[in-house]
Amino acid sequence: MHLTAYHLRVEYKENPLGIDRLRPRLGWRLQSGLRRDVQSAYRLIVSSSREALLGDSGDLWDTGKVPSDCSQHIEYEGAGLTSGQEVFWKVMVWDREGRPSPWSEPAVWSMGLLERSEWKGKWIGLKSPHAPTHAAPKPAVYLRKSLQVSKPVRRAVLYAAALGAYELYLNGSPIGNGSLNPDWTDYAIRLQYQAFDVTGQLAEGGNGLGVLLGHGWYSGYIGMFGYQRYGRDPRIMLQLNVEYQDGTVEKSYTDSTWKASFGPLVATDFQMGETYDARLAFPGWKEPAFNDAEWRQAEVFYDYKGFLCGAVCPPVKPVMELSPVSVERKETGTYVIDMGQNMVGRLRVRLSGEPGTTVILRHGEALDENGNLYTDNLRLTRQTDTYILNGEEEEWFEPFFTVHGFRYVELSGYPDVLSTEDVVGVVLHSALPKTGTLETSHPLLNQLISNIEWTQRGNFVSVPTDCPQRDERHGWTGDALVFFRTACYQLESASFFTKWLTDLTDAQRPTGAFTDFAPFIPGGKTEHGGDMTYDHTASAGWADAGVLVPWMMYQVYGDKRILQEHYPSMIRWIRFLQEMHPRHIREDLPQYGDWLSIPETGGIAELRNVSSLSTTPYDVFATSYYAYSVGVLALVAEKLGRHEEAKEWAELKEDIMKAYQKAFIDGSGRIKGDTQSAYMLALAMDLLPEDQRQAAVERLLQLLEQRNWHLSTGIHGTRYLLTLLVEAGQEEAAFRIMMKETFPSWLYSIRQGATTIWERWDGWTEERGFQRAGMNSLNHYALGSVGEWLYRYVGGIDYDEPGFKRIRIQPRIGGGLESARCQYESIYGPIACSWQQEAGRLHLSVSIPANTSASIRIPLKAGQRIIESGRDLGLSEDLRVIVHEKDYCLLDAGSGDYLFRVEGEPRKSLAPIEGQVPYSR
Repeated sequence: MHLTAYHLRVEYKENPLGIDRLRPRLGWRLQSGLRRDVQSAYRLIVSSSREALLGDSGDLWDTGKVPSDCSQHIEYEGAGLTSGQEVFWKVMVWDREGRPSPWSEPAVWSMGLLERSEWKGKWIGLKSPHAPTHAAPKPAVYLRKSLQVSKPVRRAVLYAAALGAYELYLNGSPIGNGSLNPDWTDYAIRLQYQAFDVTGQLAEGGNGLGVLLGHGWYSGYIGMFGYQRYGRDPRIMLQLNVEYQDGTVEKSYTDSTWKASFGPLVATDFQMGETYDARLAFPGWKEPAFNDAEWRQAEVFYDYKGFLCGAVCPPVKPVMELSPVSVERKETGTYVIDMGQNMVGRLRVRLSGEPGTTVILRHGEALDENGNLYTDNLRLTRQTDTYILNGEEEEWFEPFFTVHGFRYVELSGYPDVLSTEDVVGVVLHSALPKTGTLETSHPLLNQLISNIEWTQRGNFVSVPTDCPQRDERHGWTGDALVFFRTACYQLESASFFTKWLTDLTDAQRPTGAFTDFAPFIPGGKTEHGGDMTYDHTASAGWADAGVLVPWMMYQVYGDKRILQEHYPSMIRWIRFLQEMHPRHIREDLPQYGDWLSIPETGGIAELRNVSSLSTTPYDVFATSYYAYSVGVLALVAEKLGRHEEAKEWAELKEDIMKAYQKAFIDGSGRIKGDTQSAYMLALAMDLLPEDQRQAAVERLLQLLEQRNWHLSTGIHGTRYLLTLLVEAGQEEAAFRIMMKETFPSWLYSIRQGATTIWERWDGWTEERGFQRAGMNSLNHYALGSVGEWLYRYVGGIDYDEPGFKRIRIQPRIGGGLESARCQYESIYGPIACSWQQEAGRLHLSVSIPANTSASIRIPLKAGQRIIESGRDLGLSEDLRVIVHEKDYCLLDAGSGDYLFRVEGEPRKSLAPIEGQVPYSR
């Protein structure tokens, strides 16, 4: 098979609707049956109609043959695009020998509404008569309109912008599959709208358009800060643009002629839960013929004054369903439902009974010692749904605009029999494609990988949240920073973090300080008494996400535009720190530091009073991140061609390093605090003179050995620990820590039945039970940042060049593992690395996508030989030896599938293996 293009995408999305970038970026993957195949040239055709595209007429843009191996992030440079325009495109490529491919399959995108003046509708809704409380959130709003379609339709697109959360219906059927549209943004600044192609749902004649409007993040309970932080009542603006086959266009939109009502969804809140009274339902309210004479006129609200922009990432929606592992009836008559997995979403339950029967569902992550639902760690969140039956023979209840974090559900008030067949767990999160899989020969390690993935799914709900169950659910920047690389291995996170980085820039204070969570929540006191404006700004390791996450986006996805767009905000942050700390030492204390670290000495008994603090001194921690961010900013500036600025930042990094060394390192090389994390940060962030690095590694090993190879790190130190040890040549130590099953360790929580990552190492221990309920989430991804290490070193897949254009295959084999199988869907295509030890032989299987190359590091010993696909390595024309050392061989490889076998008895001499000569370019 010759080189061909597939998987065409625009701004990371396949055939997207509502793109509002005037110069969107295009990309594609390549596949080939040949090894070392690369793209030598491409030709893009972009057309205004499908017919023109099929006729090879690029009336919008025809690049001609472009000599280039670039297949991602190609910016559109054709004719100007207009609102709502459909754009059709395809690509042809030439392979390494200059042979052209067939045209790819056609792809399409459509533009959004590019000018505010093109929105003709009004913001409509209903004002609720009462203020929300925990027990009684405000009701949802029902809106509807009958529309006439008089002639055959060529194309129909519905645009929706809402302050709140909505579900849309056309002629009784749902529009789209999102469940919490729109995404959470700082609504005081920015709101995303969505576009839906409804051509197939629109009928000639009468049509009924319905809206169910909830509160979402806009006017519901949000963060830790109570209700209505952005606004009091939800509202929506719709516009339906219909293009008829005769070429005419008709626009319908929301205005005062729409009808509105409150209805059976009598209380709804994202965190607290929902109450649905089925006796109040409006049968047929979504249909065109429904009699809405008793409904009132919709209220018209003031116009929205912020930025209105197209949706960036996939919506929050149901992504899978789970069946419960058990449904147990208690002596009290209540049921306890065990989903077998700590999940995020809601239940769908089948019920039957007398009208007015009230069924209550309470959600929690665990059971107490008596087998009852444990909810102490939810703080003020209720996570309670209520359904009032209307008396039909069979009724299904599933909430609309609420999301719960739970494994167990207590169902009460139901007199009938409930079985596992009556319950479905509906898992919701931002619908990001799965990119990575990793399976090893160790069952507990596999469970850890599963736990990390489930924790990411539960906390990637529009923004990267800290937890999905209690009254918080913030986009904490520190957690997102340490987890970013792990996140990208598991789910394709490019569009998700593109959106969130805009949230972070929107949140940046006028001083230049980044906030500690994004989106920002304006004004006022928290319900716990804190002042959020001052308590949650400029914290080291949190605010630094504004510099470090864009840089990692570039590394993982090759996205240079993300650097260009956020470079000014990075500069404002560093200038803020320069002005605040002219001596280059951060002393603005206290901060979070190495959050949730544990003492270097002592046992579980000491944890209750210290585990929410940092055991690494705050000034050491904060100054480390200050230096690190400045160093990364220098790299960003260099990448953007700002060489003088790069020099300025590099010199500032040097000054901070010198100040750090003078302030925190004593004559014996000990770092202030003498903690595991202090040494790790100094080593990982390049803060030590070269002649002190080895001493720091040795002291780190001493501290680990003193704790019998248990870690003491918080969320920041944990991310760097195992990576640093491997890179320092201490693989055995890294595996010893990884495979620990006693407290504190990753596998300890699994031994206690965890199916997600805990917020704290001691979320539950055999000696003390649950940690303090005030801050003890059992679904918190920060300590799951070890997933990055697992994919990179056990799975063996990493990048050598940004975007995985050049790949590094480097499995590290240890910890008693016998095998691992890893795959990662990079933007260039699937990468695979599988290894197995068998009868003294190592088998390694590698797959590299077309148009990329790789370095492959194969562990071996002197005297052993490498066989590739049945032939001696020296006979392979597709592989070149770069380095042959005493314990590994480093190869240069192009695309293709490779099957290696390492065999032979080790010998003492280190003479080169016959036929394997060093590779020279």
